[in-house]
Amino acid sequence: KISKTAMQRWDILDTLIIHRVGEIQISDTIVLVAAWAGHRAPAFDACRFLIEELKHNAPFWKQETLTDKMRWVESN
Repeated sequence: KISKTAMQRWDILDTLIIHRVGEIQISDTIVLVAAWAGHRAPAFDACRFLIEELKHNAPFWKQETLTDKMRWVESN
């Protein structure tokens, strides 16, 4: 849905979103967003949109391990 919205808003050819799952360490790479376009401006704008939508609206369940407990993160 996020990719489809980006393709409707900007003159881009395609998008790619990869988000890791499972146990992730603090320094690990977690997400990749990409947009293919004939010009860089719409590709950059679409990528900015993709990452922000992913961060704020995608349904992820995140559990943090703290020194003394574990907790579920409810929202960003």
